[in-house]
Amino acid sequence: MSVKKGLVIIAALVGLASGADAVSAAPSAATIKKAEPLSNDDLYRLYSQRSWVWKDGAGYFAIPQRRFSAWSGKGKAASYGVGRWFIADTGKLCFKADWYATNGIWPALTCFSHRKKGNVIFQKREPKGDWYVFANAPVRNGDEVTKLRRGNYVASRLTKVEAKLNRMP
Repeated sequence: MSVKKGLVIIAALVGLASGADAVSAAPSAATIKKAEPLSNDDLYRLYSQRSWVWKDGAGYFAIPQRRFSAWSGKGKAASYGVGRWFIADTGKLCFKADWYATNGIWPALTCFSHRKKGNVIFQKREPKGDWYVFANAPVRNGDEVTKLRRGNYVASRLTKVEAKLNRMP
């Protein structure tokens, strides 16, 4: 499936339609207060079987056992995480994983809240992140939602990072 077709499907899942509500600036507190949390079903469909591709890594949200796997960094800063993803509250997606790196293993819980107002979805990292536009309508190239790609973009790189860490003293 092409990235463009995948974005159309994502937009349809969360009820986005083309319209004048598209924004790019950080939302005001009043806008967020009026926005509604994304439904659990919408969050599930948005993330399941997709990879969230980051600047220097990626995380994959598998359906079986809601397994979460990820890799991040390069060289001595490389790490990988394995755990579970879940929907904590309405509009809140979390992943809990054990992260493996050259300096040991540490557990981490990461959560993101999602709200929708009109044709725009907002997201923020919990607990202290700032709200930002996750998806405009129509979806724009710079929207964070464009980094969600159907399929597992994690497995092959995770295997390489894991092997490299296992070879280190």
